[in-house]
Amino acid sequence: MKVSLLQLDIAFGNPEANYAAAERAIRLAAQSQPDCILLPELWTTGYDLPRLDEIADPGGKAAAAFIGGLAKEYGVNIVAGSTAWQREDGVTNTMFAADREGELALEYSKLHLFRLMDEHLYLRPGSSKGLFSLDGTPCAGVICYDIRFPEWIRAHMASGAEVLFVSAEWPLPRLAHWRALLISRAIENQCYVAACNRAGSDPANVFAGHSMIIDPWGEIVCEAGEGEEIVSGELDLAKVREARGQIPVFADRRPEMYK
Repeated sequence: MKVSLLQLDIAFGNPEANYAAAERAIRLAAQSQPDCILLPELWTTGYDLPRLDEIADPGGKAAAAFIGGLAKEYGVNIVAGSTAWQREDGVTNTMFAADREGELALEYSKLHLFRLMDEHLYLRPGSSKGLFSLDGTPCAGVICYDIRFPEWIRAHMASGAEVLFVSAEWPLPRLAHWRALLISRAIENQCYVAACNRAGSDPANVFAGHSMIIDPWGEIVCEAGEGEEIVSGELDLAKVREARGQIPVFADRRPEMYK
């Protein structure tokens, strides 16, 4: 599986500009014929949280149609990072994916809201797992702060997921945490981690970039710098089975003792 990560600089509170930038990046990435394209968190709006009632996407319909159309046009899976979805009972930070036919393969709303960036004041948390399948490969998707909760990631991996997709707007001051947490999640779950962060800044934050793919042994397959960039890497899924067979972490778990 070849995965391309679109590390975009997101225009603060400007969906029109962000759709145009995402389309350019997707079309460029598609030229190298990846199996999957991954976008960052809140790529349509950025963290303009106080204005989400104005700029969030009603039901996610506009973003889903946009991504689905490009996925079908290029015959590529697109894990569309996350966007702000306006629902009847509030706004969610929702990751979705379109398969090669443009059909919805995933809808996951961020479970853990990040208080340091006031998410809990403007967003409603999700209530379901991010499990899905791409081309027959069991996968999971989570968003940014979720990676600080290893029990939440393990809940997905114990269900058989082999690839963890992470979309984020992770700030530069905690870059070391970003790298360490992602590598840890890959090693402890013996899975591939494909993580797409944003580049650039907004009025309150500078973001870290460093989107990366990590294999089940914790080795970095590819890693971006801090600026706008498209990076791609090959996922050899046989390595997942190799790691899980050599060190049988899942077979040796004692979940009855973890309560």
